[in-house]
Amino acid sequence: MMVRRTASAWAIALGFLSVTQASGVAMANDASTPPNPQRLINAAFIAETREWLANPIVPMMVSAQSERHEALTQADIDALDQQWRAEREVANQPLISATLSTPLSSYLTRIQAGALGLYTEMFIVDAKGLNVGQSAITGDYWQGDEAKYENTFLVGPDAVFIDEAEWDEDWQIWRAQLNLSIPNEDGTQAIGAATIEVNLTELARRQGAQS
Repeated sequence: MMVRRTASAWAIALGFLSVTQASGVAMANDASTPPNPQRLINAAFIAETREWLANPIVPMMVSAQSERHEALTQADIDALDQQWRAEREVANQPLISATLSTPLSSYLTRIQAGALGLYTEMFIVDAKGLNVGQSAITGDYWQGDEAKYENTFLVGPDAVFIDEAEWDEDWQIWRAQLNLSIPNEDGTQAIGAATIEVNLTELARRQGAQS
């Protein structure tokens, strides 16, 4: 997923770099040796992620948007996705601005900022796979044709899918996406899905410091 970082996202990243440099921590930056995301993103990490995803703002906004989008056809979805992609290249961005200004987007941005570099991106989609909230501008608006949606929302309320590690040349870090279904209130049905892109280099550093 290619992302255009917003000003707030750059501030988060720069703040993380400052903290890291100030502490004298040398992060691993070997692009030839990918870490094992399945080992680093362990059960404890997933449980912690589910805790902050359980904030009422998450299911409330996912359910509300799913209801609004219930009657959308695939043609409607494709048109929205094309609008999003076009808006990324121009100054006038009504769809992007509306999504980034939601309470859910604000919540995700706060979570990312508070983690001090542990997350590089996060977004949540509704039952159709359309973005509800996000911490940065994603490459597209519809995720319904991607593994992150197919391996979570379509599987069930407890589904977890950890993607492969990828090297970020710009930041010289390894990252991977943790994808989880968003369950309804009683946990019996998936109502959406969350994608949390994790800075594996930083996660490995933190886990190493704890051992």
